[in-house]
Amino acid sequence: MHATIVQIILVFIVTFIAGIDQFSFLESLYQPIVMGMVIGLILGDLQTGLIVGGTYQLMTIGNMPVGGAQPPNAVIGGIMAAILAITLHLTPTAAVATAIPFSLLGQYGVTLIFTITSPAMAFADKYAEKADPKGIARMNYITMCLMGLIFAIVVTLFFIGGSTFGSQVVALIPTWLMSGLSAAGGMMRYVGFAILIRVMVSRELWGFFFVGFALAVIIAGITSLSGSAMVILALIGFGIAYWDFQIQTKLSKVNSVQGGDYEDGI
Repeated sequence: MHATIVQIILVFIVTFIAGIDQFSFLESLYQPIVMGMVIGLILGDLQTGLIVGGTYQLMTIGNMPVGGAQPPNAVIGGIMAAILAITLHLTPTAAVATAIPFSLLGQYGVTLIFTITSPAMAFADKYAEKADPKGIARMNYITMCLMGLIFAIVVTLFFIGGSTFGSQVVALIPTWLMSGLSAAGGMMRYVGFAILIRVMVSRELWGFFFVGFALAVIIAGITSLSGSAMVILALIGFGIAYWDFQIQTKLSKVNSVQGGDYEDGI
């Protein structure tokens, strides 16, 4: 696939916004499931972008920073996975696995940027002592733009290089290696979801998990319902969650009237 100037500019802008959003805007625009859709629209293959974005989202859904340790960056990884799948015609699972080195590069980039901009806190303290909110805002804007620029430049360079040399590189990859990448990419989404369950699930919620799994198998097995299985399951899940919320709310009101204690958990 030959990238046009407009596509390159749009990829640069989108990545710039996503790079800032992951720490500053917090609108969840940077999430792979959103970026996959946007990149798919830019490159003219919305379906592949959605599939790759959803696959990468499942892989990273349980990732979270712990202290100073940063997980593989979802912004660069998710965008590059969609770009690789569309421009090089890779399967979604192979694209996800191939994008892992880019996500690690993004992880190192975030750590580097945090290290470089750490002295900015001293300048912000000086502005605070002078009661200069404009100076503090200016420091925030500078660091935000630096983060977005580094992400946008890295992704755009790889996008241009991938569009130019990607086909030749993919042709040199042996079939067994590509099959291995596809298998690894397919497995990663289950690992990511397992991490999320390990963190959030409690004994009280295991029953809902097994019911949801059984419903997913049943609905996906019915040909007439398989196309809209996710929507049906989402509606069923919302209904059960809303019913449980109503029951818990009523119980909490009863306990508060009777003077009892109650405790909410995850």
